Amino acid sequence: MAGSLSLYDESTSLLGTPLRPATPLIAGLTVAAAALAGRYSIQAWNAYKARPVVPRMRKFYEGGFQPTMTRREAGLILGVRENAHPEKVKEAHKKVMVANHPDAGGSHYLASKINEAKDILLGKTKGGGSAF
Repeated sequence: MAGSLSLYDESTSLLGTPLRPATPLIAGLTVAAAALAGRYSIQAWNAYKARPVVPRMRKFYEGGFQPTMTRREAGLILGVRENAHPEKVKEAHKKVMVANHPDAGGSHYLASKINEAKDILLGKTKGGGSAF
């Protein structure tokens, strides 16, 4: 039959390969998969935006001071453990002191408490407490 048209003879894709009868089915499944992926992405984005904001900075010690500073309070002030390595204590002292130094607008009282906390954690206390 030279004059009859066949789906496999005349139909070609853009690349020149013959089209198969399953091509529309595969195209439909691809579109459906893309739609489901898009829907999931939108739901995930909305859930991400709705989550509570968690501050990324570490919180420093908030609150009043005890009459005589303990190792626990000193650790809370500097943001280290009570039994932290001396190098960690010195590094934490430097960070907190930079933020609260009296020459940079900080309080003399807070600076003395920060220094007292460092002295207690490093074992250099003279027993008198802060100057204030």
